[in-house]
Amino acid sequence: MPHAAPQTRLQQLRRRAGAVVVDGFFRGTSYLGSLHPRASPERHDVDVLHDLPYGDASHPARVLDVYRPRGGANPRTGLRPALLYVHGGGFRILSKDTHWVMALAYARRGYVVFNVDYRLAPTHRFPAAVEDVCAAYAWVVANAATYGADPSQLVLAGESAGANLVASLTVAACYERPEPHARVVFDTGVVPRAVLPACGIFQVTDAQRFTRRKRRLPRVIADRLEEVAEAYLGAGRHHAHVEGTHDLADPLVFFERGSPPARPLPPFFLPVGTADPILDDTRRLAAALRKLGVDVDERYYEGEIHAFHAFVFRPQARLHWNDTYAFLDRVLAAPASDSLPSRAGPDATR
Repeated sequence: MPHAAPQTRLQQLRRRAGAVVVDGFFRGTSYLGSLHPRASPERHDVDVLHDLPYGDASHPARVLDVYRPRGGANPRTGLRPALLYVHGGGFRILSKDTHWVMALAYARRGYVVFNVDYRLAPTHRFPAAVEDVCAAYAWVVANAATYGADPSQLVLAGESAGANLVASLTVAACYERPEPHARVVFDTGVVPRAVLPACGIFQVTDAQRFTRRKRRLPRVIADRLEEVAEAYLGAGRHHAHVEGTHDLADPLVFFERGSPPARPLPPFFLPVGTADPILDDTRRLAAALRKLGVDVDERYYEGEIHAFHAFVFRPQARLHWNDTYAFLDRVLAAPASDSLPSRAGPDATR
């Protein structure tokens, strides 16, 4: 596939303007939500420890927050399930602080949540974000019990770019990879009990694939997707997947190759709205995982947009969270080695 043509001055201005609007919307929504009285963790019996360093402390972005519910731990172990949450934002914006609502939602359900920051593009391109979340994974496994969490009950969750990163973490946990950062994850010996990548962009290369569909994307959305690829991988290097080089940027393509894992892959919960422009990535990932024998529960929410579940007051968002909790209750109640049948087909709508 040929390289994309150089951008005109008008195209550059259009992209910048679109980025300002989209970025400002997500940041503003998160801030306004944090002002609501019910946004206070204390009101939900959740304590928060802020900005704990993980991995190499020389990277200021390598910090995380711990959301720790009060009481109610497993009476036998004294521990709760651990959940590592990775925020979205196209690999280039947002943070753990903008995603407090996700961490609080899981903590209210009884999970000790490790909500992580990571280095952002374009200042830090791929694989910096993967290196960071791999370091966070190893840190959580080593330190979970200190914060009342059980590393053998580890759940991975994230949305959008964060969904890509938790899918890549799963590759690192279940396949013996050559990358040193992936090896750090594999060497923990811990496979997540469940993976919840919501509305993910699971392939960063070939951003133009969405514009080649019969139903073309609006230019402002296509701009955002191309911007993600250029920021994360670098201009001129995002046109095609290169096996090995891009495996942890394109976990979708990796899983579609069908390589058998060294360790059994965990169950996946894949929620997405039917109006999400990157819906096809979720469909493809569900199909690829199913061919590998993975327990896949995919949910399609009619008419919903990208990251709709962040607007927790809306009925479809509440339905999503109820579906998420039901999936986790089912998976964590089963023995770790169980492989349960898939519950939804690739064209299902819930």
